[in-house]
Amino acid sequence: MWSPGTWMWRAAVSCMLLEAFLHTAKGLNVCMGGSATSCEECLLIHPSCAWCAQEDFGRGGTLLFRCDFNHNLLKRGCDPRSIEYPTSSISILQNMPLSSKGSGSTQYDVVQIMPQRISLSLRPGDQTWFGLQVRQVEDYPVDLYYLMDLSLSMKDDLDTIRNLGTKLAQEMGKLTSNFRLGFGSFVDKNMSPFSYTAPKYQENPCNGYKPFPNCVPSFGFRHILSLTDKVDRFNEEVQKQMVSRNRDAPEGGFDAILQAAVCKEEIGWRKEAYHLLVFATDDVPHLALDGRLGGLVQPHDGQCHLNERNEYSASTKMDYPSLALLGEKLAENNIFLIFAVTKRLYIIYKNFTALIPGTTVEILDQDSKNVIQLIITAYNNIRSKVELTVWDHPEDISLSFTATCQDGQPLPGFRKCADLKIGDTVSFNVSVEARSCPPSGADQSFTIKPVGFKDRLEVTVDYQCDCGCSRTAQTNSSICSSIGTYHCGTCQCEPGYLGARCECQEGEASSIYISACREAEGKQICSGRGECSCNQCLCYESEFGNIYGSFCECDDFSCARHKGILCSGHGECHCGECKCHASYIGDNCNCSTETSSCMSDDGQMCSGRGQCVCGRCQCTEPGAFGDTCEKCPTCPDACGTKRECIECRLFDSGQLADNQTCQRLCKDEIITVETLKTDEPGAVLCLYKTDNDCVMKFTYSEHANGQSILTALKEPECGGGPEAPMVLLAVVGSILLVGVVLLAVWKLVITIHDRREFARFQSARSRARYEMASNPLYKQPVTTHFVETDFNMYGKSYNGGVN
Repeated sequence: MWSPGTWMWRAAVSCMLLEAFLHTAKGLNVCMGGSATSCEECLLIHPSCAWCAQEDFGRGGTLLFRCDFNHNLLKRGCDPRSIEYPTSSISILQNMPLSSKGSGSTQYDVVQIMPQRISLSLRPGDQTWFGLQVRQVEDYPVDLYYLMDLSLSMKDDLDTIRNLGTKLAQEMGKLTSNFRLGFGSFVDKNMSPFSYTAPKYQENPCNGYKPFPNCVPSFGFRHILSLTDKVDRFNEEVQKQMVSRNRDAPEGGFDAILQAAVCKEEIGWRKEAYHLLVFATDDVPHLALDGRLGGLVQPHDGQCHLNERNEYSASTKMDYPSLALLGEKLAENNIFLIFAVTKRLYIIYKNFTALIPGTTVEILDQDSKNVIQLIITAYNNIRSKVELTVWDHPEDISLSFTATCQDGQPLPGFRKCADLKIGDTVSFNVSVEARSCPPSGADQSFTIKPVGFKDRLEVTVDYQCDCGCSRTAQTNSSICSSIGTYHCGTCQCEPGYLGARCECQEGEASSIYISACREAEGKQICSGRGECSCNQCLCYESEFGNIYGSFCECDDFSCARHKGILCSGHGECHCGECKCHASYIGDNCNCSTETSSCMSDDGQMCSGRGQCVCGRCQCTEPGAFGDTCEKCPTCPDACGTKRECIECRLFDSGQLADNQTCQRLCKDEIITVETLKTDEPGAVLCLYKTDNDCVMKFTYSEHANGQSILTALKEPECGGGPEAPMVLLAVVGSILLVGVVLLAVWKLVITIHDRREFARFQSARSRARYEMASNPLYKQPVTTHFVETDFNMYGKSYNGGVN
């Protein structure tokens, strides 16, 4: 966070640069170019202007010489003690440190905003800054009042919440150690045309209604159980309740909300606790002026009207409250309103939240089965953000906020931080500027407080509109020829006298005086808009505004207009130029520098698809539209951003399911179907793969009424898992098939090879040269050989053959 000293230094540098610019641009001195004839008028021209109250200063010149920049007056010899140059300042009156825990012995001394009291001394046009810090402490007490619609259509919901107290206390016990619960109910005004008023319906409006023949008489609002930590009492009281029946569809819920907010003692709201008001219904509410249908013309007075039976006694006497009155009373009593409504009513009640600060809306199941989770989600959503509001804002003071949230980045124009954790500290710098001076003696103050907090910053304002030299004014001074008042170095003459020392009477004229009334040679006397008298211009009166200046050259009605409004209503016309209020720029001050209206729900400027120009988003991404360029079916990231909403809304999974921002970021209507149609015109088909390898399909389209529609399958498409025997058979069959194929190939190769060899043999046989009767390869099996021998037997020699 930038310290106040840093902000003051930046302001001083800015003022010096602005002063130099004003002094040099086109040779214009904004102080001397004005029409100041007194110290007070000089100070109102510009915060850089100063007045010299020295008696002999500027002798021989005009009164305008006394009004100039401070350094110019010093250069021209004005005594520093005679210079009137007030500046804005800040004094911190109470600055207790922030607390860290909300329960225990320190419960009644919890501090969640710092500082608590400051005093501002403001010079008109001179901007100044101050800082403040906000922290939501841990374990802060919680008061929850459950306000339920008991019309006939809510019978199944009543059955569901009969044991709500015990379960809710258990869940809230995880968030706070100090929890109290209360209960109230409503139907509608017991008068025609809102309820059945015929005699036979007086005791039983369900008389003759076959689906549910018995019910209790209709009533506006009934307080049943004050806030208590005995949750069994809640269960007991709820089990005693019966539904009623009214005639028209809208209910009288806003009557009940206002009574629950303003009847603090009867309800039992504690000062040191978060106040949660859960409003459960399945239909739209009656609004202000609807009561005229029954002859109720008296507006609601915003007061508590509970009788001895704890019933709303003015139900048939006053009209329904307006949204403005409802928002005022809820904020006044630090109550967070939670709309728990059915899906078809979500958009209607979401629009109400934009008009009632500190209000959230959650979707309630048809039978209220999700009411506990709904309350926990809403509570965490409330505790995850801090938003500042301003009470009793003076019309002549401009405030501009700069938020510094958990990322440490300054966000000009923002007074809100979201996605916080309990115990986080956020900082805000507040720029303050007084546009004018209030009537003399008027005390001004305002209050800055976070929505739903009891803690507040009280700011008192003192205006630097009077000059110190005014306290020493001399009436009938000799300096003023005894016919005027000497005031801050100048004479304020009696009627009929003019001149620096009241030396002239009106009507006297001479060539010297006339030349002094021309801005330049050749120009008209007093610019043609006044008369010259005693070297001074007396400007004419105009039905359009004031004409002023040394030569009647200026007025406060000839500035640029926007839609017929001078300076767009956001600035002051000064001598043909608009002096814009804080947070506005442009020739006609029609361009706001606030950027909060350009911030989308996901925290991005113009959803990252455009630029914020004059407080409005100009979409640069082709196909993007909407107030914050949030709608873009044809953008590359459209399916990705909507996928997160499908996951958290339908399956409670994904990134948004963990930080409990699903309901805040995902406001589109989601329709689930068995079979998805992809041929609708303008619809974009989106697919993504889930964690279990299934495929989820949905379409994204924008309707003509500006509502985004997501149409999704009820369940992702998943292929059936294979059976083990089938897998085994498939594997074995595959192996056998491969074997058979290999054998067939081997057999084919062998056959081809044999055929080739046989063909080669046949070819060789046909080329043989021998006779068919003689085989050249055949040999006789018997052969004859003759051998000659010579041997001796018994010493005898034989010569011959052997037989």
